Amino acid sequence: MSKEPHGSGILDKHPYAAKSDVVGRLVCILDARSEERGMELLIHPSRALCQGEIHEIAITDDPQAGPRNTVDTVAYLAFFSVEEGGIVLVGDRVISGDVELGEVVGFDHTHFPNHMNILLHARERKTGLELGLTLGDLVTFRSTL
Repeated sequence: MSKEPHGSGILDKHPYAAKSDVVGRLVCILDARSEERGMELLIHPSRALCQGEIHEIAITDDPQAGPRNTVDTVAYLAFFSVEEGGIVLVGDRVISGDVELGEVVGFDHTHFPNHMNILLHARERKTGLELGLTLGDLVTFRSTL
């Protein structure tokens, strides 16, 4: 089996030099929280999203959230359908309309291959309904590279 490059220390630096935005459209708005979610974030700092896939966005205010960590405090934002695929990275800023939702801190495969959970970090753990998200809104994963 091949070595996992992100966890084994075989890379000399972060490999991502430039990337395009990933853009989707909200198809389901969520309004729930969990204090005991146990979301296990993958080791990987990136995931490829293909056009037509549907994935979920959740948010945490846990300052320790990141790859390899388990996160309990979660608010659920929305599901989105990918319109312009590409690579989403830990650190990408996520924007819907004029609202910056947060920064990507990791990915969870609890429900995969049905969908992937993309976890964001923000100061406040609000749900999609509380943030005023609406069906059809665009969501953009913008690079900080």
